[in-house]
Amino acid sequence: MAFLDINGRSVAYRLLGSEANPLMLLAHPLGMTQAVWDDVLARLLPRYRVLTWDLPGHGASQAWPAQGGDITAADLALEALALADHAGGGRFHFVGTSIGGVVGQQLVAAHAERLLSATLTNTGAVIGTAELWNTRARRVREEGLAAMAEEIVPRWFAPALVAADPALKAGWCVQMGRGDDESYARLCEMLGRDSFTDRLHGKSVSIQLLGGGEDMATPPATLEALAEECDGAPLEIFDGVGHVPSVEVPERLAAVLLATLMVDPGDVGERGVDYATGLETRKQVLGEAHVARASGKATSLDAPFQQMITRLAWGELWSNDDLTRRERSMITTGILAALGREELELHLKTAQRIGLSEAELRQVLMHVAVYAGVPAANHAFSLAKQLGWGNGS
Repeated sequence: MAFLDINGRSVAYRLLGSEANPLMLLAHPLGMTQAVWDDVLARLLPRYRVLTWDLPGHGASQAWPAQGGDITAADLALEALALADHAGGGRFHFVGTSIGGVVGQQLVAAHAERLLSATLTNTGAVIGTAELWNTRARRVREEGLAAMAEEIVPRWFAPALVAADPALKAGWCVQMGRGDDESYARLCEMLGRDSFTDRLHGKSVSIQLLGGGEDMATPPATLEALAEECDGAPLEIFDGVGHVPSVEVPERLAAVLLATLMVDPGDVGERGVDYATGLETRKQVLGEAHVARASGKATSLDAPFQQMITRLAWGELWSNDDLTRRERSMITTGILAALGREELELHLKTAQRIGLSEAELRQVLMHVAVYAGVPAANHAFSLAKQLGWGNGS
């Protein structure tokens, strides 16, 4: 876990995975922490660089300042953008549950240009009523989160899961009780005050909605209303699941995310991948500085060639999720080493950026030795050592 100062307040976050992968931000529900994503991470990290964080007064994040005034959805979205910028900037995928989904709606409404996609789960354009949230805020200030956890936590999960796993409820009651009462109360007031009705139409963002068939906080009807606000965005309801699918059915949630966000090979065959997608991938894998240099050197002679390889190599190939970028790096490095092409140096650097281990690179080049010849492998080993590989790097 790391910490970032945002407007004088310490925010706890985790940034995991290769910087060459697309960035994905995951926002947790009210009263919980970024730990809700733990069981999803293993499936996401081969293909995405993942950033999770704790909301104000939750987990290890500092409480909202006493004199800081109301918390707004705009405040939380700007916090998410600050974290994304800290991770390298650019566009990113967003996944948010409950109040995390409210953060996502604010990003869609006000910062759509920063989003590659938005997956909003167990949330709504309007959640509950102002009276409900203001009453909860008052009770939290009077009674405290620790006292109210026994009442609130069971509503997060499907009843059958709570009955089958009492430790789940007990553990999250402890975690909720450790939160900051005032920050939680102000977030409740935000949910009662902020609405996204008529704010999500006509946005050029790919939106996916997910809900739980046994979600008491944001039932399927709430998600159906949100789908209408998002111009008919696709909605999937998980039967037998409550309010927090990342905890209740993490494998299923991860599978849906991967299937939804991957480039459809059939679609590629019909229309091809657009230039913007290829350029985004090229910058992620090679780094923005390299892409800027390559583009800056282009003339009228080779500018169309640069556009072609951006669409073909970086759009059709590297943007496709049938292989991870790690796997594509090993394949590309092996082919270039076997052919002795000058791009080998670039892709040895890329392999470092992606996070290939010394052992993985060694095996790639030993395959080159057996199947393409010792001289080709010897040249590649020598070049790799010049670039800093070796001695356990």
